[in-house]
Amino acid sequence: MRNVVPVSATESAPPPGKAAAQGAGPRPVAGRDPRVQWVLALAVIVVGILTIRPMGFSGRGLAVAVLFVINSAVLLVRRLPESKVPNHLALVWLSLGIVAAAALIGVSRSGTGYLFAFFLAGHIGYRLEAKPALVLAGICSLLCGGVLYFGLGPGHHLLPWAVGLATGAPVLGGIVNRSQRRAVLAVIAAAESAERVARAEAQTAVLTERSRIARDVHDVLAHSLAGINMQLELADALIDTGDLEKVREANNKAHGLVKESLKQAQWTVHALREDSLPLLESLTAMLESSGHRDVLTVTGTVREVPAQVTQNLLRIAQEALTNAARHAPGGDVGVELTFAASSTTLRICNRPATREVNAGVGSGMGLIGMRERVALLGGTVTAGPVTEGPDQGGWQVEAVIPG
Repeated sequence: MRNVVPVSATESAPPPGKAAAQGAGPRPVAGRDPRVQWVLALAVIVVGILTIRPMGFSGRGLAVAVLFVINSAVLLVRRLPESKVPNHLALVWLSLGIVAAAALIGVSRSGTGYLFAFFLAGHIGYRLEAKPALVLAGICSLLCGGVLYFGLGPGHHLLPWAVGLATGAPVLGGIVNRSQRRAVLAVIAAAESAERVARAEAQTAVLTERSRIARDVHDVLAHSLAGINMQLELADALIDTGDLEKVREANNKAHGLVKESLKQAQWTVHALREDSLPLLESLTAMLESSGHRDVLTVTGTVREVPAQVTQNLLRIAQEALTNAARHAPGGDVGVELTFAASSTTLRICNRPATREVNAGVGSGMGLIGMRERVALLGGTVTAGPVTEGPDQGGWQVEAVIPG
């Protein structure tokens, strides 16, 4: 057994418990696959059984056999997950392991007992932090080197004492592998964190879109359906009175509300489209289709605004015009669009009604929807009666969106 070149063994495979906790990690490669580590450990044990002598049931042979069993157990226990072996217990276990490895070198007359020390030193670097790992590996080198240098065993003459000193060298490979494993786990954790953030953002976007669709459905259907229902109930009640003229009038109003609802639905679809027209053109077309011509006043330098701003301002204008037609029929409507350096302002003002008002009670959700739309864009909206000026007695809605 002279001039035997020691085999360095290091640990680099993540413990099964850690790998499971981290999810699917990188595909195992040679030296990192737990199966490879098991094969190497069993190979060392088998080679030890075949080469380490004396080994028996009495005297020195019994001592060698006991130490061989202890070293084999230590070699196999290293495969336990870190989560099942506390750090302080691992330190004690590894310390006893290097003592047993040095003792096996000293007691045995021949064989490959030194391989246990090499493999254990590699695992020390992988399992412990760098500072205690280096200290424990240094002790391993001193113990094994001292056994051979001072000739404490019968087989000291077969191995140079430098081999004993080299038993602690694999700790460096273990430290490197530990650092690599931590880096891989950090990358996996960062990727999982990024994935969680992306999922949260996607869920938030979905919820925001649902809220926007809910507002649009309300704006299009709530008022109109409530008005249609009221007129139909009125017509049903008037049938019993025999007043066909009023029945016909209620029926006509219901038809008018249906037409208005269809028009609003068309504008809702238009506002939801990604390729909608610029704000000024869209607002002009909306006013003309609603029967309000030449009521738009534009102030400032016209510029393009984001699609989301356009969609929300159009919905606010639609809601305001619908409320004006319902609560102030016949009243003049004025719309002002102002492009300032740091904001875009939409103002809709209607004068008092000139015809009979029969709008019923609203749900109160229209103004809430306006505020939600503007709040999403960081703006403000105000709505209330006009108390002075030529529009006194009317109603005004003003939305200001920054940017």
